[in-house]
Amino acid sequence: MIIASWQAVLTFALVIFLLLPLGRLSVGYRLATLLALTLIALIPLSTGLTLAGMLRGLTDDLAFTSLVWMAAAAAIKLGYMPPMSVAQKWPLWLCFGVLGLVLYPAALGIGMIDTYRWGYNARYLIIFVGLLTLMLVWLRSSLGLAMFLLATIGFLLGLKVSDNYWDYLLDPFIVLYSLGAIIMAMAFAASRKLRSSKA
Repeated sequence: MIIASWQAVLTFALVIFLLLPLGRLSVGYRLATLLALTLIALIPLSTGLTLAGMLRGLTDDLAFTSLVWMAAAAAIKLGYMPPMSVAQKWPLWLCFGVLGLVLYPAALGIGMIDTYRWGYNARYLIIFVGLLTLMLVWLRSSLGLAMFLLATIGFLLGLKVSDNYWDYLLDPFIVLYSLGAIIMAMAFAASRKLRSSKA
């Protein structure tokens, strides 16, 4: 599937680009690096797979929300978007952390409710995500709006191999990142409060 293949290429390029320390390079060189990584992702290996295909074999297709979040991070790294404050990130961390806690324990057989099935006949889940998106709009989270909106449009158009709405919304990486960020932010806040109380 062509769309899935280009999703793998985009994932490879964005992941490597975000991991590279490019702070000393000009915006032009950073953009050239991203374009070069996109071409490198298409290099075929002896196995017949491209580098992007090999990464896809390890991670499977990422959710649309992850791709949008990484694209936004790349735009920030390129200087096209202002950096997000911790206060702006908190609503996104909470949304994806809580959604992950709703989905993945049930998917692993913990509990009596199979929440993954909600993604097949997804009418009510789409309504819930719509309400969640309105909350993010109220919180002025344009990135959150873009993430959920594009994930929903992708699902309605069937742009992934999966026909489950959850696979457009979540993957293990965005959930682990969100939960890890919450834990680190809380630990940092507690440490800062402890230092201020000793001063």
